[in-house]
Amino acid sequence: MTRLLHLIVALPLVAGHTAFAAPCQFESQGDGRVAAIVDARGVRLDDGREVRLAGIEPTATTKQALTSLLTGRDVTLRGTDDTPDRYGRQGALIFVGESEAPIQAVLLAQGDALVSAEIADKDCAAALMAAETEARRQKKGNWADASAIKNAESPDDILAGIGRFMVVEGKVLSVRQAGAITYLNFGRNWTRGFAVTISKRTQPAFENAGITLKSLENRRIRVRGWVEGNTGPRIDVRLAGQVELLGANEPTGVRP
Repeated sequence: MTRLLHLIVALPLVAGHTAFAAPCQFESQGDGRVAAIVDARGVRLDDGREVRLAGIEPTATTKQALTSLLTGRDVTLRGTDDTPDRYGRQGALIFVGESEAPIQAVLLAQGDALVSAEIADKDCAAALMAAETEARRQKKGNWADASAIKNAESPDDILAGIGRFMVVEGKVLSVRQAGAITYLNFGRNWTRGFAVTISKRTQPAFENAGITLKSLENRRIRVRGWVEGNTGPRIDVRLAGQVELLGANEPTGVRP
């Protein structure tokens, strides 16, 4: 069974929607009616505010799903910080009507989004990840495509998605430290193989979860994040929730 660094426990899904025990009921940041879907990441309310969907990264079907779920609907915004980002968008979890589950959970349960791991609250993060996990298990939406999870042993395939948010699975062959950066290497060729980088300032988050980075050697993990690199692909992990430890007997989600 997958062991998440946030000690995530799976929550059941009912009728395709997450059966939340209200774990994401943060303080209200206001409400309004959705006037338009700006893009796959956000919506515009009838008072002109633009809202970024916190906690998820979009897939090819996110915008279409948002159009169906939110256009013209009355919504409540919830979160821990309503400070606008550099584009003037307010990041929030979006709730429709009296629903206890944010629209992000609905998108994840349908396979129409990916967990971004940015939500710091452990219970809410667990609920969102549980929704994605169930969609992946049932091969819904994005997860119906075998290439949705990249194989760490195929660095060229990962490198082709440079600049994109990806989910990668594989076995960590070695863990090494260079200065303030720890490298989780998935290939024997450190230059061309896929690697995860973790800065010294991020390490306490792993330690708080009872994980020493060296212990990840020879472990199978699933990692998510933005792909960067030149000769070899990299994902820079800044949040412990970007990494999941996979059990030895857990079926792999990557292509053979």
